[in-house]
Amino acid sequence: MSITPIDIQQHRFKTRPLGYEKTGVDHFLELISDELERLTRVNQGLKEELARARVTMEEMRGRESTLKQTLMTAQQMSEDMKNNARREGEILIADAHLRAERIVRDAEDRRIQLVSEVQEIKRQKIAFEAGLRALVESHMRLLDLDVLSLAGREFGELEAGDASEEKPSAGDDKLELEGF
Repeated sequence: MSITPIDIQQHRFKTRPLGYEKTGVDHFLELISDELERLTRVNQGLKEELARARVTMEEMRGRESTLKQTLMTAQQMSEDMKNNARREGEILIADAHLRAERIVRDAEDRRIQLVSEVQEIKRQKIAFEAGLRALVESHMRLLDLDVLSLAGREFGELEAGDASEEKPSAGDDKLELEGF
């Protein structure tokens, strides 16, 4: 049986000539004692439950704080990784541009070298052709002179042969061989 504060206030003991009836008071005190003990147990249970709830709440707050810190750390790490990746990408692009410029510069240097070599070969070709032409012309002049000289000798021999039919001398053989 549960006793409320109103029950206690409204409870009336039977009176006797010398006071209240002792069994009624003892019985009421026993009821109050039982109810107080029950309420004390309930109160203690509620206090323990509240303490557990507070501990759980503190643990949850700790976890929440840890999760917030973890989330913030993860976000910071994510931002750092993005920034690092962006910087690495920029470095790679800059390096690629430098290598491309170096390749273009090397190719341009090689082109200039090849153009210079081609010009040198053309100059050597022109010099060779001029030298060859001069040599050929020189030989042509020599051949023309030898042909004229042979023609002149043959013409002279024909006239001399008609005048005297002499046998050619050994010196004439030598001239004929030279004109060969």
